[in-house]
Amino acid sequence: MKTHDRLLKIKKDRGAGYLVLLDPDKKPLQETAAMVRQCEEAGVDGILIGGSLLFSDHFDRFVQTIKEAVSIPVILFPGSARQVSRHADALLFMSMISGRNPQALIGEQVAAAPVVHAIGIETIPMGYMLVESGTTTAAEFMSNTRPLPREKPELAVAHALAGQYLGMKLLYLEAGSGARLSVPEMMIKMVEHAVSVPVIVGGGIRKPEDATAKVKAGASFIVTGNILETDGNDHLIKEFAEAIHIS
Repeated sequence: MKTHDRLLKIKKDRGAGYLVLLDPDKKPLQETAAMVRQCEEAGVDGILIGGSLLFSDHFDRFVQTIKEAVSIPVILFPGSARQVSRHADALLFMSMISGRNPQALIGEQVAAAPVVHAIGIETIPMGYMLVESGTTTAAEFMSNTRPLPREKPELAVAHALAGQYLGMKLLYLEAGSGARLSVPEMMIKMVEHAVSVPVIVGGGIRKPEDATAKVKAGASFIVTGNILETDGNDHLIKEFAEAIHIS
């Protein structure tokens, strides 16, 4: 079964899915491998790998190690054309449709396309929308784009519809890594009501009850990242999974 089909099945069977985002630069490889095994045991539905920057030179080995550690989908969430690996199950081939920077809209995608074609990895077209979060995030700074205003959900709806009409199979509402504020529930609700493709929500989600609120607003998948990188927060993995799988 293709990874995209597996994601759709997770949404159908569990009401919503839980994805954990890993930044290859944040923790030692073996420590991360142990963490993802814990994630799978706790009910996480898939692993995303990527970041706005890449300081390490072991990206391919990182992906391979994570893939060998778990049976749940391992999906690339690339911050640039450099973050491509044959060892993942699929790649979110995304365009930052919320911004007007041609490099984020199509430039990185063109640079990555020949490599993606050569390794034959499954691609999942995704519209990526950065949402104002109360602080300047790495995604905002590195993409040189302005986020969508959080108090104007109709702008998010218009961008989401454009992404769907362009053929995107997923839409991602992202407050950004280290966001002070998460994506507003009203924005999620309005976007989900307007489109027919799954809506992923991430950034600034620090409590399981916050994740539940996003799912009830219409999120098909919830992503957490930074909150699990803090020592002593391992217990939150299972709590998040239970809070998200409310079907």
